[in-house]
Amino acid sequence: MKKDEAKARQKAMRPWVTVLDKMVVQDLLKTFLAGLSVLVLIIVSRQFVRILDQAISGQVSNETLLSILGLKTIVAAAEFLPVALFLAVLMVLGRMYRDHEMATVSSAGGGSGVIYRAVFMLVVPVSLLAASMSLIAEPWAEAKILKLVIHDEETSETRGIAAGKFSEYSQGDLVFYVETMDADKKMYKVFVQSLEHDNKAVSVITAETARMQDSSDGSYIIFEQGERIKGQPGTLDYVVEQFDEYAVRLDAKTSAPRPVNLQTVPTYLLWQHKTKAYIAEFQRRLSIPMGALLLSFVAVPLAQISPRGGVYGNMLVGFLIYFSYGNLTRISQGWVTNGTISTWFGGVGVDLLLLIVGSLLLARLYGWYWLVLRIKARVA
Repeated sequence: MKKDEAKARQKAMRPWVTVLDKMVVQDLLKTFLAGLSVLVLIIVSRQFVRILDQAISGQVSNETLLSILGLKTIVAAAEFLPVALFLAVLMVLGRMYRDHEMATVSSAGGGSGVIYRAVFMLVVPVSLLAASMSLIAEPWAEAKILKLVIHDEETSETRGIAAGKFSEYSQGDLVFYVETMDADKKMYKVFVQSLEHDNKAVSVITAETARMQDSSDGSYIIFEQGERIKGQPGTLDYVVEQFDEYAVRLDAKTSAPRPVNLQTVPTYLLWQHKTKAYIAEFQRRLSIPMGALLLSFVAVPLAQISPRGGVYGNMLVGFLIYFSYGNLTRISQGWVTNGTISTWFGGVGVDLLLLIVGSLLLARLYGWYWLVLRIKARVA
């Protein structure tokens, strides 16, 4: 009885955040942010090359290039949060094993619970951040990217105006030429020839200046201070008009119907739909925060290395576990979509397997008898 009272008194006197907690959290946060930055930079750099190639070919406008790049950064950060956290736990705890800091913690009575407590003080907030990014920020960013890309594809013709160059629009019915253009896209000394199919009339417009303007019903070229000549070729019946301002509508390109991109669907719509494809996408988004939690759980016993093994002693095994987990998750989602496995098993099967792997590593680290005693103590 007195022993229990002493333990309770000692637990009450212990601060809520210990020195060990602060040290582990600070090291984990620095390593996590550095690893996430490197991973996101590598992935976004590869995607930037592809986006830049599309911008050069005219598929993406220069104005939306940086917007798409920023949105891609959000998507990449959400996808790589779990692996960055997993590597941070492996590296920090591996260094502590190498520098005999773990031996000091054990000699002071600190077991696995103390280490997990310190690690999960950072893991839990990061997992909540991963959940908000995967469920809210990532589909929003994907939807914005798709909207920008579709808009640029539909208006790719109107972005081809350049000084000293003839450009064709509306399937060749509109020929446009501009002599000079300033930094604000205002055009000077403009020539336009347009063809009207209803009466086969040809219209020639010359203007001092012109500018592009978007409205709710399409894009227009607004001509200022010019002349318009209209008539049918081969006849002498022409109409000559002087104008201060005249507008010509440009027909936008119509793209083919696109299949539904599930990555752009808001999470609440995925929850409402009962189709297997929507359920699989919902499970994919949930796997990001769950992966952050479970991979960190596995990383604690996996980080144990020999003092001469170096910081990266078990890094190869960690990469194998992570890639296996990621591939199995994607395979499971494909099977859920195809109906090969049930939806509930697809949602928990891979996570349950990773939990078993972490428990086996814990048993290898502390012994099977210790694991059985811990389970009995938790149940009691």
